[in-house]
Formats: sequence, C-alpha cells, structure tokens
Amino acid sequence: MSPSKYLVLILFAGNAIAAGDGFLIGAGVESDSEDGIRGSFIGGIGVSEDTWLSVGLSKSSVELPIRRDINTVYADVELDHFFDPVGVRIGVSYWGDSDVLDSNDWRASLYWRGEKVTLSGEYEFRDFDFTVPSLDLATSREFMFDADGLGASARFELSDNVSLTLGGKAYDYSVDFVPIENRDVLSLISVSRLSLINSLIDSRANLGLAIDSGLKRWELEFATWKGEVDKARTNSLTVRFLMPVGGKADIEFGLGYDDSDIYGDVTFLSLFLYFYGGN
Repeated sequence: MSPSKYLVLILFAGNAIAAGDGFLIGAGVESDSEDGIRGSFIGGIGVSEDTWLSVGLSKSSVELPIRRDINTVYADVELDHFFDPVGVRIGVSYWGDSDVLDSNDWRASLYWRGEKVTLSGEYEFRDFDFTVPSLDLATSREFMFDADGLGASARFELSDNVSLTLGGKAYDYSVDFVPIENRDVLSLISVSRLSLINSLIDSRANLGLAIDSGLKRWELEFATWKGEVDKARTNSLTVRFLMPVGGKADIEFGLGYDDSDIYGDVTFLSLFLYFYGGN
C-alpha cells in the first residue's frame, strides 16, 4: 500500500473527526505494466471528536523473471489524537514476504495544524529480515538488521481550492550494504514499484499539488527515492482524479509513471472506492 492512500485517509479523517463518530471505508486495486497487481483496503473511525483510528491492509503479487511470484502482505494500524493545535500519531505495521524480505515497523509523529499550514515530523524504526537470493538460486544469504528513519512534511493551503504538500524521509541502517552491480541478480528482486526491494530505501522526497473543483479533486504528485541496496534512483509521477459517485461515496482514478535505474520505464494504474459518513 502506498503512502498516498494514507494521505487520502487523513484528508477524509479531518471531516469525520469533526463529526465525532465518522467513519471511512476504502478499497481498491493497483496494477503496473510489469504484471504486478495489488489489492488494498483502508478504513478508519472517529473514536472521539479528537481521536481517529485507522487500519490498512493490502496484498500484492509480482512475477519475477525466474517465473516465481512474490506475494507481499501489508498490515497497518494507526492512532491519531489532535490536541489543537498540536497532534500526535502512533502506528505499527508489518510489511513483506517472509520467504524474501519482511519488516516490523513502529512510528510516531508530532504535527502542528494551523489555519493554512500543517507541519509534521516523524520517527520510524524498522526491523528487517532479508533473504538475498543467489543468481543460480542454489544458495541464499539471510540476515537481520534494522533502520531508523527521520522525516518531515508540510502542507500549505494556497487558496480555498489549491493545496501544496511536500515531504522527505531518510534512513540510517544498522548494516552497510555493498552495492549490487550484477543486473541479473537485481532482476530477481526488483521489476516494478511493487517489488519488495523498494521497501529498502536510503531516502525519499515527494511534492504534491491538489486542486479542488466543487466536489471533484485533481492531484499531481512527483516522488523520487534512492535504493539502499542497489543505490539506484527512481523518479515517479502520478496523477489522481477523485469524484463523488453518491451522497457518501467517492471514486478515485490514478495513472502513474516510473523511470527507474533498475527496472526501467513502468506505467501504473489504480482504482479506489471510498465510503464515508458521520452525523
């Protein structure tokens, strides 16, 4: 599940929290030109007027050149409490395929929300178990390590209908990775943005622009990240369009494009439905 889904969840959560007992349910599917596919579910409920509990579940499947499917599971729980004007978020998640790469993650963030600006700082601890395949698949190496991540983000309400979001995060790993130069080996673990190896990033930055037109919304996001294992750069551009399909439901269409030093050019499509409500 991509972080952008949680950004959407947080945006809806603001209205639901104001209702005190609001809720949000979302589900969708994402696919890329390398035959990767991911199904996702997100949900949240306003526990109180100032507290929001959210969950996320997803499963993706990527076919590697060796004709082996990598099935990745993601599960996340997050609690958000707003003290006005400061808020706190804490979360825990599991991510990965236990036969290749998985991690248990804990995170906490502190944010300040003003009338036109929201600022946030986050700390994340990731505990990894990584099985590195060999080229002939006869042997493999397994090792455990962890990473500390520090990030910051900002959201600016440029007008009643336009907002700008930017953010970044960098990780410090407990082990020093030797860059993998053999492209055949890299192809065993990375073929698209849904690949497991994309969880092992050195740093990531994103810039997003959202434009509202009545009840419809256009979003444009540019993201770039550098891999920790392969030391490769990936640049990504995504466009999303959100529109109502009823009194308490929205549909979102997404189209993305990746330019990666490792897996080349890949296009990405997504479709999500959101149902929400409250008194």
